[in-house]
Amino acid sequence: MVLFKTRPTVAISISAGLALLILLVLGAWQVERLFWKENLIAQREAQASMAPIDFPVDVAKIDPDLSFRAVRAHGRFLHDQEMYLMARTMQGSVGYQVITPLEQADGRIILVNRGWVPDDKRDPATRAQGQVAGQVDVTGVLQVARPRHWAQPENDPVKNQWFFVDPQHMAEEAGGDLASPYYLEADATSNPGGWPKGGQAHVTLPNNHLQYAITWFSLAVALVVIFIIYHRRPALPKAD
Repeated sequence: MVLFKTRPTVAISISAGLALLILLVLGAWQVERLFWKENLIAQREAQASMAPIDFPVDVAKIDPDLSFRAVRAHGRFLHDQEMYLMARTMQGSVGYQVITPLEQADGRIILVNRGWVPDDKRDPATRAQGQVAGQVDVTGVLQVARPRHWAQPENDPVKNQWFFVDPQHMAEEAGGDLASPYYLEADATSNPGGWPKGGQAHVTLPNNHLQYAITWFSLAVALVVIFIIYHRRPALPKAD
């Protein structure tokens, strides 16, 4: 019996070539995303670790590069105007994030995300200690409100159900004039009574792009190996 290498058909070669190209492109894309994510995390961590600056008001134009900049603000919380970001989780538990207007000396407000509360702590009466009266100092990071994602429901101010931060609309619902288009995400400094729990800003992000890249490149290598082995397999003997 004479054994010989089988020749790949044109269809198989084209299909394998296209599949290999797709796998390599996906792997290269994940490498690009890896560097982008690492730079983003480094930028956020650097911004958040700087000495805090005064919360910017009277801003003519939003600067996205100020996102996660450490800031401080002073004012009086309008606790009776609390607003709730819906379906926010913490350590696997579903609850809300509490957005509270912080009234400035001139009567205008900035919005502060004070942190997370579980469902049974939504009612302010269940966390009365955390409803601090009088003038307060708040520290945290500066945030730029993101536009509504297509998959997010519309905000429902009547039911006090907010699915994304909308500073202008929220200020109107609170009955005040907005001092800044930014909002403040409070840091993990403990509130009296423990609620809300601040520090909900995601400074460090999940970064799985290296694993994804390895997966795509491994599949590309596997495809090449299978292609070679398949076309080096013993074939039926030629007829004499």
